[in-house]
Amino acid sequence: MKSIYITSVERYSGKTAASLALGRRLQAAGHQVGYLKPLSLQPWRVGQHWADEDAGFVKEILGLESQPWEMSPVVVTREGLQELLAEGQQASLMARVKAALEAAAQGKDYMILEGGGSLREGYAVGLPTPQVAAELGSTALAIVKYRDEVRLLDDALTAQHRLGERLRGVLINRVPGDAAKFVQEEAVPYLEQRGITVLGSLPEDRSLGALTVQEVLDVVGGELLTEKHDPQALVETMTVGAMTSDAALSRFRKQPNKVVITGGDRADIQLAALETSTAALILSGNLQPSPLILKQAEESGVAVMLASGNTLEIVEAIDRVFGKTRLGQLAKLQRFEELFDKYVDVQRLNHALEL
Repeated sequence: MKSIYITSVERYSGKTAASLALGRRLQAAGHQVGYLKPLSLQPWRVGQHWADEDAGFVKEILGLESQPWEMSPVVVTREGLQELLAEGQQASLMARVKAALEAAAQGKDYMILEGGGSLREGYAVGLPTPQVAAELGSTALAIVKYRDEVRLLDDALTAQHRLGERLRGVLINRVPGDAAKFVQEEAVPYLEQRGITVLGSLPEDRSLGALTVQEVLDVVGGELLTEKHDPQALVETMTVGAMTSDAALSRFRKQPNKVVITGGDRADIQLAALETSTAALILSGNLQPSPLILKQAEESGVAVMLASGNTLEIVEAIDRVFGKTRLGQLAKLQRFEELFDKYVDVQRLNHALEL
């Protein structure tokens, strides 16, 4: 059995998507594949057990027999943190991870191990990614999310410094179109010269960072005024309707699959939103819209929510989670796999990870 540890320098970089894309590729080649997330800071309650919140989705996609809590042996909850920090507990946590890997690896050719949210996590409980990867004898792949030119280079070099020889390569993810030339012509050669194998660079795709309509509504937490909408429809952009109706219509036409936040008394903006590709309409100030707006929204399948907060508060609440949703939807995974197949050097990946 060979284990591959997939990690990243920061959260929400695409580790789960990469883990599943690699796992499904190995399964398609006829291999038996298992999955483990040694440490999770994203607890999910499953009956009497705690598991990682992505474990159920991974189990379904890879068709695994293991239970979600078996795939996430150490889950840090607020209630359990004190126990995990207790003297002598840390050594037993590593033993727990090893035992979980041994059990999950039975009959498997490959084990995909997903690291925590970032390379900074795990030190407090004695399970930092570099140590776990070393203790488990895993080769490592780092996902580096593009943020800007300097931080891209620094993040890749940080992964090399932290993981050492266990790092077999990096995948650069979410590269904006205007940064593609820099990545290919400057960043990749620079990193390769410093001994970092760049296995591919995936372009930014707004749909992968999108929220579902239901996730938007959950974040806002107001009163839902319509019934006919698709809760799983993706919201790719967010815009504030605080301009003239003519200006709003011009802008809205350029923004597909959006959520519009505007005042409950701005019927002109609301109508402009409903005439374009809008998935949800959030009305601030706790001001009821006209029956005409609600009737048109029902006919168009647009969710309308009445929120008590002001527009700025609503925007800030949504902005905190936009682009940071967990994978959780098959459509997103399939789109990521399309990008993976197109932009990753699979032959070089196989060689680097000894697949």
